Amino acid sequence: MIDYVDSRSSTVRALSPEGSEVLAFLRRLDWLLLLAVGALLGLGLWVIAGVTRNDVSGEPDYFLTRQAIFAAFGAVGLVLTTFVDPDHYRRHARVVYGLMTGLLLLVLVVGAVERGSRRWIDLGFYRFQPSEFAKLLLVLFLGGFLADRYKRVSDPRTVAAAVGLALVPALLVFMQPDFGTALVYGAALVGTLVVAGTRWVHLSALAAGIVIAAILALWALPAIGVEVLKPYQAKRLTGFTNPDSDPGGATYNVNQSITAIGSGGVSGRGVSGATQTSLDFLPVHGTDFVFASFAEQRGFVGAAILLGLYLLVVWRGLRIVAIARDAFSAIVAGGIVIALLFQIFVNVGMTMGIAPVTGIPLPFVSVGGSSLIANLLAMGVLQAVCARGRGAPRERPGAGSKRR
Repeated sequence: MIDYVDSRSSTVRALSPEGSEVLAFLRRLDWLLLLAVGALLGLGLWVIAGVTRNDVSGEPDYFLTRQAIFAAFGAVGLVLTTFVDPDHYRRHARVVYGLMTGLLLLVLVVGAVERGSRRWIDLGFYRFQPSEFAKLLLVLFLGGFLADRYKRVSDPRTVAAAVGLALVPALLVFMQPDFGTALVYGAALVGTLVVAGTRWVHLSALAAGIVIAAILALWALPAIGVEVLKPYQAKRLTGFTNPDSDPGGATYNVNQSITAIGSGGVSGRGVSGATQTSLDFLPVHGTDFVFASFAEQRGFVGAAILLGLYLLVVWRGLRIVAIARDAFSAIVAGGIVIALLFQIFVNVGMTMGIAPVTGIPLPFVSVGGSSLIANLLAMGVLQAVCARGRGAPRERPGAGSKRR
């Protein structure tokens, strides 16, 4: 007689305790978020293949190959950060802050200059942009800072200290100059303060301070001969308020971008028919204005799919904020999601003329290794928070974090 053996039961019994823990950990990941990020990576590579095929003579896949390599490294980073307990970042928040400011200072000293900006550190085999990685490092530091003062977050001194500490990297990036990334740091600061439970009166005071600083930088100080912004930065901002002021200069890119988006119609003009992109009427179509080029080639349908994937990522990220096991995890997740949403809104908005041109890349799509890898690392941190959310078993002492 042949006895029936339930292979599933025998397999489960054969698993070691460590193997069972790994399977349980994997089940707690947000797989819908992973699928959305994977779809964005694939779509981004497809976009780059079509948008940049004419940018390097004789090498239509030059930027696609580079971006695929960066995507592979970023995917490895995503997996590694998923298995790191977020509480490690909290315990070493000062090290995180020191690493961030040290890298940004190093850029100002030895950074490579390109198009008037000093933003990159050239290692020979790889040139990276520390300000992109500093976005995530700033969120991790602010999460630890605010979580350690969670019961005093309504104290104005706590808010002022957080703002002051965030201003240091923001000013270092502003000096490169990189006004757009400095704005992202501001969005990350606001996101962490909101999730931490900062009182609305303090957030209103912070908003008022930002408005006053903008007025001083754009009008008041230049009126007395003190120029805060570079001339091209000021023209971009004033051109946003008056788009017809300089159609052949400061507002040329935006006008060409709006034309490209409008010409895409419902289904797009295809790669060969997208003349705004292929004939190079639209500058920097692989980075700042990649959304406009994609909309010209794939139309409303393609743009809607891309924005829908972004919406899915943001929704799942907000869900992770809600299930985070502690204040630190929730603040970090919230800062990551809000900073990501800000970048998407500003980049897409500037291609349509509803936001000023700031040079912020489109996450997962714009050509550039630092931005892509940094965003994938941020998604790994989100997964780490999700896997250790409320209801998940605590890790064994010595292997994980300690609840505060």
